[in-house]
This record gives sequence, structure tokens and C-alpha cells, in this order.
Amino acid sequence: MYDKMMTLIAACLYYSGCVALGRWWMQRQGPRLMILNYHTATPGDLRQHWLYLQHHYRLLHLEDALEELFSPSSHKVQDRRTPLVITFDDGYHDNYTHCFALACELQIPITIFLVPNYIETGDRFWWLESDYLVTHAKVREVTIEGQEHHLNTSEEREVLTRAIDARVRFASSVHEREAYLKEVRELLRVPYAVTLEEKKKLPMSWVEIGAMKGCEWISFGGHTMHHPILTHLTDPDEVEYEVCKSRIELECHLESPVRSFAYPVGKFEEQTVRSVQKAGYTWAVTTIKGWNTPQSNPYLLHRLSVDPWQHWLLIAVQVSDMRSFFTNLLRISVKFLFCLARDK
Repeated sequence: MYDKMMTLIAACLYYSGCVALGRWWMQRQGPRLMILNYHTATPGDLRQHWLYLQHHYRLLHLEDALEELFSPSSHKVQDRRTPLVITFDDGYHDNYTHCFALACELQIPITIFLVPNYIETGDRFWWLESDYLVTHAKVREVTIEGQEHHLNTSEEREVLTRAIDARVRFASSVHEREAYLKEVRELLRVPYAVTLEEKKKLPMSWVEIGAMKGCEWISFGGHTMHHPILTHLTDPDEVEYEVCKSRIELECHLESPVRSFAYPVGKFEEQTVRSVQKAGYTWAVTTIKGWNTPQSNPYLLHRLSVDPWQHWLLIAVQVSDMRSFFTNLLRISVKFLFCLARDK
């Protein structure tokens, strides 16, 4: 119901011309760059998203867009449309099965941030494990870290799912995270076999990545070796390893420079930013919502999180910067009324 209501509101804003006003206002604000952040490519209608974006925005590779943003004098652009970048985090398999062909067909550049140590290991990403382990548990009762859990109701299974997710999300090291998941899998007696449906949630293989790397519409960036939340790691050396080693590993497989980095779940602090700089990356993206300008920090770039299942009208509203337009319109109106009242 909520999604339908939001889509209806988006339709009203779009067909009333408000979205077009937002785009017009954005173009008048000087150099700006919007970076979109997808993860999976399904379910949904990615084609409709991209056809809309392609028509109204100037779609660029991340590196091309950032070079233009930070060195405008060396890039003479006739197209006055606002530049926009499409990125995908993690390298899900459907980035290959769905995005690759669509990007080539529509000639739309995309950047995919990869996690090397998940590629071809057969492991699910850790954020998918809690739900999978509880759903496939072969026991009715289990005690984990001194806490007893009964799995005979959906409410109790949800409690355990949240507990597992929190434990791995806030792990202080990759080793601690993986050891905990191994212990939970054994306690719940979950088999290691991966079903055909589950394989769709695994990362792309190196062979598939190799097929994509020669395409002019696909580029890649680093996303750490094991996708830990870097701000939760207690050892600074592990932070540096995760950041630096991922770049080395990717450049070895891709046989080309890797200059951009995405902070896992967008989290960063001073130490992580320094590690990214030390590793030799030129830019890094967060999940902070907003636009980027020539004054933005190249290691703290903003992105707008979107999902393929969203209606294209919602995407149109989100990227049009209508909030800024109406905020400024309200400010100007208030100032005008104040001046009018003062003159009287």
C-alpha cells in the first residue's frame, strides 16, 4: 500500500511538470553530479529506469564524471544535461546476467564495486546468512552464546535472525565474523549445499567479470577483500589490508588500474579514509544522500540509494532535486513577502 501511494504521488509530481522544474533548477545551480547506488539488478524493471535516465541526464562512467567535475576547465561539454553515474555494489551474479547485456544494448556506462574474496568461494554474502541459516535450520531449539532460542514460531525465528545479523555486522574482525557464522551453521545443522535459487544470490565469477571487463560500458572499483564494516574493525592493519589488498587483487585480474573505492555499507571514519588514500585510490563513494559539486571531498562522495523494484517515476522524482527547488522557492517567496510587507 505504501509503495503504491508513493508511486501515485510521484506520478502527480511528474505529470504536473514539477519534476521537469526540478531538473531545470538543477541545471542552473552550476556543476553537479548525482551518483546512483544499486546492489542487485532484479527483481524490477531496470530498463525503464535507465531509459528515463538516459533521456534526461548525461550518463557517464564514474571516473569520467569525476574527472569532469573536479577539472571542468579541461572538459568542454556541449550537452547541458546534468551528469549522472550508475553504480552497483558487491558484484551480485545478476549484475552479469541482467546488467551486462542491458548496458551494452542501451549503451549506458555502469561501475561495479567488487569484493574479491567472495568471488568463486561459493559463499553467500554475510548479510544474507542470518536469514538463510534460520530458514534452513534443522533443529527446533538451540543455544547460541549462552542464549536459548526456540524456533517453533515466526517471532522467535525473527529474533534469532536479528541476533545473528547484529553479531556479524558489528564483528571486530573478519576472522571473528566467519568463525561465528561457522559455529552457528553447525549448531543449526544447516547443510553446506547451495540450491539453484541460492546461486543467483552469489557473486559473479572471474570468468564472467573477464567477459565484462573488455566492454566499454562496464568499469570496476574496489569494495574491500571481505566486505567488513571498516569502522567496526579494531585492528588498523586489518583495515589497511582490506582496502589495499582488494585494489591489488582486482588490478591483477582486470589487468587495468582500479581508481575508485566504495566503503562497505557506506561507513567511514578518519582512519578508513586515510587507508583509502594510502592504498592509492583517487576517489571513494559513501551512501550519504546528496549531490556532488567541485567542492566535494573526493574521498567522501555522496550517492543516492535506489532499488530495481522501484517504479521509474519514483526514480525520476528522487534524482530531480525537487526538494532543493521547493526549499529555495519557499525561501525566495518568504523573502519577497517580507520585503513587500516592509515597503508598505
